[in-house]
Amino acid sequence: MKKQVRFTVTAGIIVAVYAILTYLSAAMGLAYGPVQFRLSEGLCVLAAATPAAIPGLTVGCLVANLSSPFGVVDIICGTAATLIAALAGWIFRKVQLFKLPVVAMLSPVVANALIVGAEIAFLSNTEAFASVFWITAAEVAIGELVVCIILGSGVWSVAQKIDILK
Repeated sequence: MKKQVRFTVTAGIIVAVYAILTYLSAAMGLAYGPVQFRLSEGLCVLAAATPAAIPGLTVGCLVANLSSPFGVVDIICGTAATLIAALAGWIFRKVQLFKLPVVAMLSPVVANALIVGAEIAFLSNTEAFASVFWITAAEVAIGELVVCIILGSGVWSVAQKIDILK
């Protein structure tokens, strides 16, 4: 398969799986809001395996956020957080601990805690933004950390065995 075709197919698969997993999380009430356990965030580790994950995760997040109760703000901010996390995951893909790409696994935690945490705090209570922000950022970070480490480790293990990511 030609490189460009492989890249496009890989990115497209990631878009679809990310969106589906987010909608599944939303059906369980876990995709939007300060306490999030988006199953799709476990895919963010793929940024360390293939550059196709950068547009795949970004567009997947954009598609998934079309259903966000936070509307266009979440479409822009949430997608930006995913893009930043994916870029960091690719740039620092060789930084590993116990054969796991730690930056790729932790960059979504940091990006979403700061960006989505600020977004939710701003939209929820602009008068007490500073105090609400730190609480919301911590809530987002905890959910991201759980999913990115637990599911991300499993996704990374499987990704190492799939030829399409090489």
